[in-house]
Amino acid sequence: MNNLKRTDLEVYNSVKEETKRENENLELIASENFVSQAVLEAQGSVMTNKYAEGYPKARWYNGCQYVDVVEALAVERCRQIFGCEHANVQPHSGTSANMAVYFAMLKPGDTVLAMDLACGGHLSHGHPHNFSGKFYKIVPYGVNRKTEMLDYAEIMSLAKEHKPKMILAGASAYPRSIDFEKFRQVADAVGAFLMADIAHIAGLVAAGLHQSPVPYAEFVTSTTHKTMRGPRGGFIMCRQEFAKKIDSEIFPGIQGGPLMHVIAAKAVCFKEALQPAFKTYQRQIIANTKTLSDELAKRGYRIVAGGTDTHLFLVDLSSKKMTGKDASSILEEAGITINKNIIPFDTQPPAIASGIRIGSPAVTTRGMKEEQMVQIARLIDKALSAPQKERNIREVKREVTGLVKRFPLYEDLLKRL
Repeated sequence: MNNLKRTDLEVYNSVKEETKRENENLELIASENFVSQAVLEAQGSVMTNKYAEGYPKARWYNGCQYVDVVEALAVERCRQIFGCEHANVQPHSGTSANMAVYFAMLKPGDTVLAMDLACGGHLSHGHPHNFSGKFYKIVPYGVNRKTEMLDYAEIMSLAKEHKPKMILAGASAYPRSIDFEKFRQVADAVGAFLMADIAHIAGLVAAGLHQSPVPYAEFVTSTTHKTMRGPRGGFIMCRQEFAKKIDSEIFPGIQGGPLMHVIAAKAVCFKEALQPAFKTYQRQIIANTKTLSDELAKRGYRIVAGGTDTHLFLVDLSSKKMTGKDASSILEEAGITINKNIIPFDTQPPAIASGIRIGSPAVTTRGMKEEQMVQIARLIDKALSAPQKERNIREVKREVTGLVKRFPLYEDLLKRL
């Protein structure tokens, strides 16, 4: 980091402080994780210098023999992990991956049945301010008001009524498992394509701990961060018959040159996911999330949908007379990072929200287990139970500091800063 320090002290200081922040706080945002140093090295490599429009052995530019190697590795490892027929690892993000599928298979104005953002969906699943909501007719499905879980009979009814050309299965804030086989049945009943967005649960799917959509969906999109614990980026899996359409939609359709340093990091991430330790890690994520959810429930917090099957859960703070916005601010002050989140049938606007979303991938990466989840639940409750008392927040922060010191992060990096 000495070159950065000499060249741009302001950026250097921000990098240094962010490294310290990640090390010194409890990261419980469900969509965040900590990559390995190998992933960091690949992403920070000279691969960033190479322009490589096109695909391996079919590039526009010369000099691509080595970036071809890393992209081919990433593709093959992805196919090995998920058992898919074809993979494209060039999307810059999960939203880019989704956009490519939309553009490849739909025309503007076509009907898409997708999960309502208010019930756990994603912006790229049809929010009116997102390209998906602007270009397509979105018919939202939600969750059952009583169970707060997906109601497949209602989804079938909506599909038969609106005859969508594509059905989208996937979420960004849904704590229960998703039955992709049932979504396939709905799609077949109306002759629709099925697209599964597994950005959040990809690691669980890779480890065989959540039903895979690959046998059921024509298209599967994902990110490589979150539970995959890789660089920020996206990828698409599809059946071989759609490979050419998907590839041409990514390039030259919606993207130019791929980010080869990120693709190199994706290849490393996929190799890590093929190791036995990755499945152990994913099992621990689920165990930690359930423990943390159960412990908060014991302390009087209402857990949306009654619990979790995955890496995240939602907490309804209505009975605590507190908003998600207030809770996230209080916890950040105490050294615990979460995000405010609307809950199903929320009466608060999204910027305020009645709930918070909590996930365990990042703290699990640090090596924390069930014992620490019990402690974290107690700390969350202590911070939120008497938020007006500065002494209380200081005590929680002090205990957080003691906890994270037992599970250090990026020690070598911190020594070099």
